Amino acid sequence: MTDSPKSKYTFFTDLFIQRPVLACVISLLIFFVGLRAITQLPLRQFPAMKNTVITITTAYPGASANVMQGFITAPLQQSIAKAEGIDYLTATSTEGVSTIKAFIKLNYDPGTAMTDIMSQVQQVSYLLPRESNAPIIQKTTGSTLALMYMGFNSQHMTTQQITDYLSRIMQPQLQSVAGVASADILGGQTYAMRIWLDPLKMAALGINGSQVVSALQSQNFLTAAGEIRGHEVLYTLNVHSTTADVNAFNQIVVSTRNNALIRIRDIGHAELGAKNYDTSVIFNGKNAVFIGIQATPSANPLTVINGVRAIFPKLQRDFPPDFEGNIVYDSTEYIRNSLHEVVRSIAEATGIVILVVFLFLGALRSVSIPIITIPLSLVGVASFMLAMGFSVNLLTLLAMVLAIGLVVDDAIVVVENIHRHMEEGHAATQAAIMGAREIATPIIAMTTTLAAVYAPIGFMGGVTGALFGEFAFTLTFCVIISGVIALTLSPMMCAKLLTVPNSRNGHESFAARVDHVFEKLKNQYQRTLHEVVQHRRAMSIFAAVVFVFCLVFAKLSTAELAPTEDQSVIFTLLNAPQYANSAYTQRYTHMLNKIYDSFPEKLAYFIVNQTNSAFSGIILKPWDARKKGQNEILRALQPKLGAIPGLSAVAFPLPSIPGKSNDLPVEFILTSTYDYRILYQLAEKIKAAAMQTHDFAFLDTDLKYNKPELQVDIDRNLAATMGVTMQTIGTSLATLLGGNYINLFSREGQSYQVIPQVPDLLRLNPNKIKGYYVPTVSGTLIPLAGLVKLHIDTQPNQLTQFQQLNSVMLQGFAIVSLNKALTDLTHIAQQMLPEGVSYDFAGQSRQVTQEGNSLLYTFFFALLIIYLVLSAQFESFVDPLIILISVPLSMVGALAPLFLGAATLNIYSGIGLITLIGLISKHGILMVDFANKLQLHEGLQRTEAIVKAASLRLRPILMTTAAMVLGVLPLIMASGAGAASRFSIGIVIACGMLVGTCFTLFVVPTMYTLLGRERLIKNT
Repeated sequence: MTDSPKSKYTFFTDLFIQRPVLACVISLLIFFVGLRAITQLPLRQFPAMKNTVITITTAYPGASANVMQGFITAPLQQSIAKAEGIDYLTATSTEGVSTIKAFIKLNYDPGTAMTDIMSQVQQVSYLLPRESNAPIIQKTTGSTLALMYMGFNSQHMTTQQITDYLSRIMQPQLQSVAGVASADILGGQTYAMRIWLDPLKMAALGINGSQVVSALQSQNFLTAAGEIRGHEVLYTLNVHSTTADVNAFNQIVVSTRNNALIRIRDIGHAELGAKNYDTSVIFNGKNAVFIGIQATPSANPLTVINGVRAIFPKLQRDFPPDFEGNIVYDSTEYIRNSLHEVVRSIAEATGIVILVVFLFLGALRSVSIPIITIPLSLVGVASFMLAMGFSVNLLTLLAMVLAIGLVVDDAIVVVENIHRHMEEGHAATQAAIMGAREIATPIIAMTTTLAAVYAPIGFMGGVTGALFGEFAFTLTFCVIISGVIALTLSPMMCAKLLTVPNSRNGHESFAARVDHVFEKLKNQYQRTLHEVVQHRRAMSIFAAVVFVFCLVFAKLSTAELAPTEDQSVIFTLLNAPQYANSAYTQRYTHMLNKIYDSFPEKLAYFIVNQTNSAFSGIILKPWDARKKGQNEILRALQPKLGAIPGLSAVAFPLPSIPGKSNDLPVEFILTSTYDYRILYQLAEKIKAAAMQTHDFAFLDTDLKYNKPELQVDIDRNLAATMGVTMQTIGTSLATLLGGNYINLFSREGQSYQVIPQVPDLLRLNPNKIKGYYVPTVSGTLIPLAGLVKLHIDTQPNQLTQFQQLNSVMLQGFAIVSLNKALTDLTHIAQQMLPEGVSYDFAGQSRQVTQEGNSLLYTFFFALLIIYLVLSAQFESFVDPLIILISVPLSMVGALAPLFLGAATLNIYSGIGLITLIGLISKHGILMVDFANKLQLHEGLQRTEAIVKAASLRLRPILMTTAAMVLGVLPLIMASGAGAASRFSIGIVIACGMLVGTCFTLFVVPTMYTLLGRERLIKNT
C-alpha cells in the first residue's frame, strides 16, 4: 500500500491529493459551466411532449346524421386513415356536423402529421356534397384545455357587441404575444345578417326559397372590377355592389309582380343578429364571453402567460365604459406553485442532509467535505441538461431532490475511510492516499450502478418514458458528477481539513463523543453479526418468507397510472335530453349558481351552455386558504349535481399527467360492423353490470336513442305529376330551416355571414312545414301539405365510429383506481360481448392500458443491467448476486405503505422502487468489495472478512441511509401543488431504505458466507 518507485503516482487519486489546485479547478469548472447553463434552460411543468390531436370538422347545415356519416364522414375517414403517425381515429356524425379526430402517436412530429392529413382530405374533397362547407382542419398539440381563460361582461353591451369588441380589439393583440397559438372566443355571438322569412307571406306573394337565395346572391355581390389606366393617371374601380346594413338588405328586390317590386321586407325582415344563439357563458352568475389562450407546441407555458399578463393591464385601460374583464383561470398558477414547492423541498432536503452529516461526523470541517458535493452536483448537472435539450421542470427538480441524498454518499464513504486511517495514526496526506485508493473501486462501482439503474427508465417508451426520461438522465448525471468529485476533490479536502478528535481541557470534543458512540455501535453490531452468520439456514428461511410478503404486497396494492393532484379546479360535464334546446339547458344549469355559492372554498366559477349540454368549472381558493382538499370538495359536490332535475351531471378533476384528452378518465369503446341499435343494447347491459361493481361514481354511454327526428315522407308519384322535383323540395326546406349562410357582407372592415331562415316562433309546431310552398316546373307554388306526410321517429343522438367501425363509448368517473375499474369493465365485456364485437380504449384509459406492466418490466430490466455491470466490475457472477440479494427484500418496506393505503402503486412510486435498486445495492457493494480485499490482502476467511468489512462500513452505511431517508422527508411532508406525486416517491424510498438497510446489514453478510468464495492472499 505504499508508493511504487516506478512512478510518482501509483493510483489516479494520488494525483489530485498531490495537486490540490488541479482538483479545485476541475470542480470550479463543473460549477461555473453549470451556472452559465442554468440561465439558458427553459422552465416547464413537464418535459416537452408532443400529444397531438388533429380535428377535421365539416358542416352541412340541415343534413341528418345519416347523411353526414355516409356522404362526408365515411370518405374523409377512409382517406385520413392512410396518413402516417395516427394512433387512432374517432368520428362523430350529428345533425349538420361531421367531426373526425386523428389522435397522433406520442412525440410524432405534429407538422408532418398535419401536412399528411391535409393532403388526404384534399384528395377526396371532390366527393363531398357541393352544398356542404369546406372541411376545417385544426391541430392541437398538448392539452385541449387552454392555458388561461379570461371572462368579459358588460351591463349595457349586448353579447354580439362584446364578441365584436373582443374579435376586433382583444383577439389580435393577445395573439401577437410570443408563443400564443390562438386566442379563442368562447360563448360569443358573432354578428350575422339574419334574414327572417315568413312562409305565409312568401306563399301569398308567390315567392319560394330559391328566389330568396338567388336575390341575396345577385344583389349582395362582391366585385373586384379592376382599374382604369389613363395616359398618366391610374384609377382603381370600387363598385358598390355589396349590401352593408339592415335597411339595405330589407330593400333587396326578390321579384316583381305586375310592375310592383317585392322586397325582403315584404316577405320577412332583416336583422343584425347573431350567427348562432345556442351558446352562452356565465361567469360568477353573470352573462359573459370568454377568451381561451392556447400556446404553440414548442412554447414555454410560463413564458406565454407572463407575456399575456404583461399586456392585459394595458388592454384593461382601453376598455369601453362599463366593460369588465378578468382572468378566470390560469393553469400556470398550479405549475408555478408546484415548482415553488419542489424548490423549497430542495432547500429543506439540503438543510436536513447537512444536519445528518454533522451528527454523524461531529465536526464542521468533516461536514464541509461531503456537503460541497451538493451545490457542485446540482449546479454542474445543468450543463448536461442543456446539452441534452432538457428543461427545468417538476421531474428534473424532483430528480435534484433525490440527488441531494445520493450525491453525498460517495464523499461520505471517502471521508469515513480516510478518517479511519487517520485514527490509526497515519498522517493526513498518507491517510488520504491510502483511503482514496481503497475506496476508489467501490465508488466507481456504486456510481456506475446508480447510473445503470436509471438507464432503462430513460429509454422507456410511452408516457412513462416521455415523462421520466429527463428525470432519469438528470439524476444519472448528478450521480456521475458526485462520483467525479468524490475521487478528485474529496480526498484532497480530507488531506487538508480532516483532523483526529482529541480532548481539550479534560473534555472530549463533540466529534470524539460521536466517534465513541459509533465505536460502541460497531462493536455491538459486530457481536450480533457473528451470532447471525452462525444461523445461516434460519436467516435464509426468514429472507424467503419476507420475499413472499413482498409478492403479496405488490399483488394487493392499489395500482393506478398517476395519483390525483389537487389542482384547485373541478370541472363538471352536464348533459340534457337530446330533444332539449339551449333555453332548456340554460334553465337547469342556472341552478349551478346556487350550488357553487354554497362552497366557501370557491374562488370563481363558470358555465358554458350549448344546445343540449354544458361544461362548467369551479376554481378553488389556493391550498393555504382552504381547509378542504379538492377530492373532499369533489365528493360533496357530486350529490348536489345529481339533484339537478332534467340533467345528468358528473364532476371530475384535471388529469395529473399530460395526455391526449381532458375528457372523463374512463373511455371504454365497443366497436363492430353491427347496427348501432345492437351496440347500444350491449353497452347498456355492460353499463348496468359495471354499476353493480360499485367501481364507478358515474358511467354512461355516448349513444342515446332519445333524439326525436321529424321524418318527411314525400309522395314521389304525386310530386312528379305536379311537376315538383326532390331537389326543389330539399332546397326550399334547407333555405327556410337549414340556417346555412348564403354569402358575406362587410361591416366596419370585417366580413359576416348572411343567413336566411324562418324565425323560431314560426318553427315551434312541426306541422307548420305543411304550410310551406314549393314551386312547380311551371313556376306556380303549391303547399307541401298534399305532397308529404310527417311522423316523429326516435333516432340516435349521434353516429360515432372508432377506427372506422361503428362504436359506442362508455365514459365515466371511477371511485376506485382507474386500473381496477378498467380491469373490471374488461372482464364484464369479455363475458357479455358476442362474436363480432370487440372493445378498445381512448384518452386516459388508453394511456393506462398501453403503459400496462411497463414499469414492472423496467424494474426487472434494471436489475439485470445492474447485475451485468457489477459482474463486469467484480469479475464474478456470484458477488453481484450477494450484493443484490437484499434488493427484493427491501421492497417489502417500500410496498408496505402502499399495501396499507398510504399511497398507490403508480409511475412515481414505481420510479421510487427502481431507485431503491441502486440505493440498496450500494450498501452491498461497500461490504462485498471490502471483504474481498480483506481476504486477498490480510488472509481472512470468508466469515471473518465479511464480519469485519460490514463492521468497518457500518458508519457510512448508516450515514448514507439517514441522509437519504431524512433527505426525502420534505417529499413525504409535502402539501399543496403536486404533493401527491412527491409523497408517492418519497414514502417508497424512505420506507424501502429503512427496511432494506436492516436486511443489508444482516442478509448480505449471511449470503456472503454461503455463496462467497475463498480468495488466496496476495502479496502487495
